[in-house]
Amino acid sequence: MTANAFPLTWLYVPGDRPHVVTKALASGADVVVIDLEDAVAPDRKECARAATADLLTQPQPVAVHVRINALDTPWAKADLEALLGLPGLDGLRLPKVTGPSDIHHVAARTTTLPLYALLESALGIEHAYTIAAAHPALRGISLGEADLQADLGVRSDIGLDWSRSRIVVAARAAGLAPPPQSVHPDTRDLKGLAASCAHGRALGFLGRAAIHPRQLPIIERAYLPTEAELEQAETIIKAATTQQGAQALPDGSFIDAAVVATARRTLSLINRR
Repeated sequence: MTANAFPLTWLYVPGDRPHVVTKALASGADVVVIDLEDAVAPDRKECARAATADLLTQPQPVAVHVRINALDTPWAKADLEALLGLPGLDGLRLPKVTGPSDIHHVAARTTTLPLYALLESALGIEHAYTIAAAHPALRGISLGEADLQADLGVRSDIGLDWSRSRIVVAARAAGLAPPPQSVHPDTRDLKGLAASCAHGRALGFLGRAAIHPRQLPIIERAYLPTEAELEQAETIIKAATTQQGAQALPDGSFIDAAVVATARRTLSLINRR
């Protein structure tokens, strides 16, 4: 299954719980991320890897990515050996990436499988652009905010905003898609999730990782264009097809090539499936 051109929801599920993975595949998430790393205890790694490999011997109805174990752990090599080449695998998520060499290490073994880097440390953030531009197989970067917060000693959520903006800029500079937000860890705090998504959207993120299906509609609603935004985008595109150069709309708003590009992206989200 090829991933959606504009995925908004990335649902993480533990690899050692096949019944939960089965439910996730029917949840409506754009991408299901089977987690072999943080969600799996050390004594369950082999079980999770075997169950995931067994599932991915067949293509799945939605895009499936796997978050392997960090490359400096004893499990990463076995993860790659078990998973690479399986027809149901649509992407690999690489945790705790700190530099381009991590991307090259995996890309050397698979030049066509899409790779996604998780930046979870101060060093990873410092190398954000060089990671994002490391290899054509790399299709996206995102934050692992829990680990990053611990590494930085940040006590307030706002303390992560500089790092968030840094990876949004790095992704754009490297020609990658806008990154999705990191997970909102309280699965019952849906109002907090909605507010956090609105903040992330304002920073330039597109979509979000989730850890429970109840979070999916909140994320999608937050990132899909509103009726007013769609109407404005359609007005801009119509004006752009009849006139050249910068211009002002009847409501006084100014449009140019950059505004038109934003309007086209807004409309593309509605037809993303």
